[in-house]
Amino acid sequence: MSAKNRTVSGALGGFLGFVGMSAVAGILVTAAVAPAVALSGMAATNTINVFDSLPEYLSIDRLAQKSNIYASTNAEDPVGTRVLLASFYEQNRVDVPSDAISQFAKDAAIAGEDPRFMEHGGVDIQSSFNGAVQTLAGGETRGGSSITQQYVKNVLIQKCEVMTDEEKANACYKDATKTTADRKLREMRLAIGIEKKYEKADILRGYLNIAGYGGTVYGIEAAASYYFNTTALNLTLPQAASLVAIVNNPVKFQLDRPASETNGAANGYADNKSRRDYILNEMLKYDKITQVDHDAAVATPIEPVITVPSTGCQTAGDNAFFCDYVTKILKNDVTFGATAEERIDNFTRGGFDVYTTLDLDLQATAVAALNASVPKVVNDWNVGGVVSSVKVGTGAVLVMTQNKDYSQDPTVQATGANYTSLNYNTDFAYGGSGGFQPGSTYKVFTLAEWLKEGHALTERVDSRVKANWGTFQDSCLGPQNYGAGFAPGNDGGEGGPNETALHSTTRSINTGFVGMAKKLDLCGIRKTAEAFDMHAADGGELGQNAGTVLGTNSVAPLSMAVAFAGIANNGMTCTPVAITKMISSDGTELPIPKSDCTQSVEPAVAAGMQYAMQTVMGGSGTGYSSASKTSPRLPMIGKTGTTDDAQNTWMSGATTQVATVVGVVNVGGNNWKNQRTRSGQLFGKRGSEVRHTIWPKIMSAANAKYGGADFPEASSNVINAVAVPVPDVRGKSMAEAKTIIEAAGFFFVDGGVTSSELPAGTVASTDPAGGSASTRGATVTARSSDGTGVTIPSVIGKTEADARSTLSGAPYGFTVAKTEQPTADKAQDGKVMAIQPGEGTAGRPGDAVTIVIGKYTPPTPPTTTAPNSGPNNGRDE
Repeated sequence: MSAKNRTVSGALGGFLGFVGMSAVAGILVTAAVAPAVALSGMAATNTINVFDSLPEYLSIDRLAQKSNIYASTNAEDPVGTRVLLASFYEQNRVDVPSDAISQFAKDAAIAGEDPRFMEHGGVDIQSSFNGAVQTLAGGETRGGSSITQQYVKNVLIQKCEVMTDEEKANACYKDATKTTADRKLREMRLAIGIEKKYEKADILRGYLNIAGYGGTVYGIEAAASYYFNTTALNLTLPQAASLVAIVNNPVKFQLDRPASETNGAANGYADNKSRRDYILNEMLKYDKITQVDHDAAVATPIEPVITVPSTGCQTAGDNAFFCDYVTKILKNDVTFGATAEERIDNFTRGGFDVYTTLDLDLQATAVAALNASVPKVVNDWNVGGVVSSVKVGTGAVLVMTQNKDYSQDPTVQATGANYTSLNYNTDFAYGGSGGFQPGSTYKVFTLAEWLKEGHALTERVDSRVKANWGTFQDSCLGPQNYGAGFAPGNDGGEGGPNETALHSTTRSINTGFVGMAKKLDLCGIRKTAEAFDMHAADGGELGQNAGTVLGTNSVAPLSMAVAFAGIANNGMTCTPVAITKMISSDGTELPIPKSDCTQSVEPAVAAGMQYAMQTVMGGSGTGYSSASKTSPRLPMIGKTGTTDDAQNTWMSGATTQVATVVGVVNVGGNNWKNQRTRSGQLFGKRGSEVRHTIWPKIMSAANAKYGGADFPEASSNVINAVAVPVPDVRGKSMAEAKTIIEAAGFFFVDGGVTSSELPAGTVASTDPAGGSASTRGATVTARSSDGTGVTIPSVIGKTEADARSTLSGAPYGFTVAKTEQPTADKAQDGKVMAIQPGEGTAGRPGDAVTIVIGKYTPPTPPTTTAPNSGPNNGRDE
């Protein structure tokens, strides 16, 4: 903006005659005329030197304005389809350009506050003198401030109001508003400096935008909206005069309090009307309006249309908790400032239009599903319902809701358990919740580590329920033995002695996963979880003891949704984001936090996880109750979870496009009785069934809107366990055999005693037999010898008579039976060709043995036929 040379009007000689009234009057007069004195070449007095030594420059910072947070129904066009969630401000202000302000308001401000505004150079001589006289009479500095001086004062106050240090802010405000001559002198000097730098139109615009209009209403645009439900541009003459009247004394003249609360006037807003009509008279006096316009405006009653603006997340309704999450990002993320103080300052000064990732369509479905399934309050049970959905591949938070009403007001919260400010879906730093135990949904990270370390889905582990699991390997803390204090069971008593990793996942078998963890590194499981952006909700470290395999870490539901999205994204996890675009008050697009996508596990491992987690959603899986109700039913992965005593129940899953986590949890404190979610009744359904009502409704909407594709096929070596040789342990003690078999990766089972010629108590046989191949983890059943058996001898090649003699004689005493088998080999005629059971097989005296005797059968000679022997000899007729 170009600088302007200002001149001071008025009769200088007569004015200077009053200098001797006092030192204060002299300072005011000097300050008012200093530019003219300097221009006329008059000798500088000491007073003028004092004035000239004051600072002339005043930085006019960005005004505090309200920020707006928007959501959309269209992720591709978040700006074009925006819906306002809430506005935030410490000062309700919308900074507008000059051409967006009614000329009535501009003229009213000048006529009512500073009629000579367009002529003076920042300080009105006549008004300043009158103020000096009043000051001398009353003992304090008062009156005489030009619009430019008032603007200066408001700018100085604005600088105080954005300070985060309360003590410094109070001192600053006191200095900016003290009724002393030196403050007035400084204000005048700065006003003259501003007049040298800025156009009159810009100063007037700045004044109207910065001025207070009562309460938290600042600026002409916000005032027009609040008091008359209109814009600054569309203000009528009487409306404009009423608003400008408020600026003179915001407490006395504001229009949002009944008359009885001010002066008790019977005709409504009498104080404001008196000031308004004075301004209208001044506008007529200075030819800003006609007599007709004046009379009509004076006759117009003051009828405010108070329109309370959206302020804070409590106005966001069903979207309030997501709104709160966004505000925490704005205050916490270093993208918005290097320090917490800077971030708070940026947010409170505002003027941002913040466009978010929330999908209003999907959010509405989630809210409706939650409200229909989980009450806000249940007697003796402070039940919580939570939902978080994330876009796969982007980290965009599409849904965030819970079964409570949002309020930051402790008084409101005290009225009922349905109110809270805690966001159950997020970390403590982003909503105040300490998180929840995810139960068996956390098992997916042990599954990931299982596949990472080269194990296969069909590999088996010792999954028996036991009182002492012994020592677990931990590369970070060293070997860990939890003794008898760790003895998990299975929820419904399911599970066999050596389950496969696949079946343990499908049916969520606790002991199967503990058995898997026994073969893994507990520290490795934790690090794999962290690779999926899993972290403790309270900001601490994840635990890595054996119990955490079953989901005892407290984590945020949003974190689980992010992890499941990473699994669905072929092992590429993208951190959550909630903001898609942010525009400053001047239209500049500002930097926003970006999702950080990292490869958590190799795609081949992710494919194995997807394969197993799809079986969870199949007919025999624990997630089938949700999958069967989802339509359209696309390829989906999932995992259920239930914590100790069924306090929290979860359904988590994803397509290739959207991941959703639903939880029904206990959120009660000391004053609330914890209740088992499984047995508790919610709208006539058991709490454990509710998740399978909410999740499919949300995912049905997500599938219809976002679609989904097939997951990649898992490789054979990820699915199928490696076949390894079964050790031959015949003749060894059962204890030694058990050690050898388990060391080879098999599950040892004592099959009891069998008849054998081997020493009693030693291994007589195994199934599968030693030397054969079987998959790691398979069961090997060993049978011990009773020492009474004999081994069937070899009689193959002997005559029938010799064979019978050997087998029926001592020490065998077998009962011999015979069958014949044709043979073309004459040498085998009458000889034993085979024996059943086979030679070397254990048996007992008296057992039946069948010998197979060869019977020579000469071959039949082939017959020949002359070619073309038919009646036509192959010719066509």
